[in-house]
Amino acid sequence: MVTEVPADDASRGYYLGSHLLNFLALQNGQKTIEVPVSLDVNDREVKNGINAYDALLEQTKDALDLLNENSPERIITLGGDCSASVVPFTYMAAKYPDDVAVVWIDAHPDINVPGDAYEGYHAMALSACFGAWSDEITGALPAKIKPEKALVVGLNEFDPGIDVRLEEWGVQSLTPAQTAENSDTVLAWLKATGVSKVIIHLDLDVIDPAEMIAAVGIVPNGMKIEQTLRVIRDISAQYDIVSLTVAEPMPRTAIKIRNILNQIPLLSD
Repeated sequence: MVTEVPADDASRGYYLGSHLLNFLALQNGQKTIEVPVSLDVNDREVKNGINAYDALLEQTKDALDLLNENSPERIITLGGDCSASVVPFTYMAAKYPDDVAVVWIDAHPDINVPGDAYEGYHAMALSACFGAWSDEITGALPAKIKPEKALVVGLNEFDPGIDVRLEEWGVQSLTPAQTAENSDTVLAWLKATGVSKVIIHLDLDVIDPAEMIAAVGIVPNGMKIEQTLRVIRDISAQYDIVSLTVAEPMPRTAIKIRNILNQIPLLSD
């Protein structure tokens, strides 16, 4: 899906992107835990309608084990595709039952399910949080989040029929234009949920590519950087953010620089 770099490099791009995010993020004494992930680009057998199912199941269990071992009050997840939010979000939903709402800041709603044409789990991430289907992965999750407790912000692109699913499931959504001037619609929705805690998913593809291209998806007319930050800051001013994910980093330029370095004599010898 990232044609500017070799396919194998793109397949491992999220792994590099997560490490770059961790390097760039402010270090305020947080404990950092790395969830082991498979870097085998051949480990992609489709099972139960999901690409690389077995690897995802193992990583789900590993992530849950690490969270249960450390019992965090808050979780920041850096990197990975959108499915990186599934375990921490459902963990927090179990920790604070009926007191958590999801603000999913993303150009896409990520409510695909197994059986849809696209078999990538990252497009099913929010559906997995809902427990929208039953298999070993969703069965391992510690809680389900009610669809009416989720708001998609920055929605700008989706597969045919997904708009119908959003309506049927009761998932509210806002386009980039609806938060362009202020965050009032987001805050009004949150107030109506009656929760005190919020979990925020930030897919970097929500950002207008005219300002920055940092994710796999490149969707024109997205949210501006300052607009996105303002929405998050405004939520933080009124609610307790207990989990935040920055997802889908695909460092195209870093991959190219690495490949150059790996071919320079003395550096590569």
